[in-house]
Amino acid sequence: MRSALLRAGTGVLATTAAVLALAQPASAATHDITYDCQADTPLGAENLTLNQTVDATAPATVAPGGTLSVVVDPAPNEVPSEAAGYEVKEVHTFTLKVPVPTNATLDDVELTGGSGLGDTPPAWSEDGGVVTVTFAGPIAGGATFELPTVTAHLTAGASGSIDSNLYGSSYEDAGLTFTAVVSTFIGDISAPTSCFPNPNPVLTSTAIA
Repeated sequence: MRSALLRAGTGVLATTAAVLALAQPASAATHDITYDCQADTPLGAENLTLNQTVDATAPATVAPGGTLSVVVDPAPNEVPSEAAGYEVKEVHTFTLKVPVPTNATLDDVELTGGSGLGDTPPAWSEDGGVVTVTFAGPIAGGATFELPTVTAHLTAGASGSIDSNLYGSSYEDAGLTFTAVVSTFIGDISAPTSCFPNPNPVLTSTAIA
């Protein structure tokens, strides 16, 4: 029951990652991201996976010291109204982490669009080379939502390539967290969940040349 809820209700998360180009010819790719997740429930830990499709765009090349942008556009999702015969009440308190690519510095992040995410709009912060995107929700069971498009504005380094991906390598070093709430015969169950992309694909790659 919890697996079905979390899988369907949080495909949401995988979303928020990365980078599009201003002046160079652009390349685009569609990625099906798989997150390996562990939910902490009153009955113990439960493992699950969730999937999210994103379209990622970035320039093929950028000059040394030049500016570029990488854009990630997540597909819409829907929170189920029930799972295994139990009411899905909501999912809430989302956090998604994205590393600043090697060979680039971060200038700004734009979060545009999105719908059905609650009264408080998504926000971002950066610390230690990691961008964290958060939104509180809640998203009710049965509701349709779409995460915002994430655009990271970067300045290229002197050489190499600028590869964007998602953050996270384990449940303890998670790149995505959220909480799901389900109404059951023993009352409401809250399941804080930690996830990491497995595998963690390169979303975009820009050569500095």
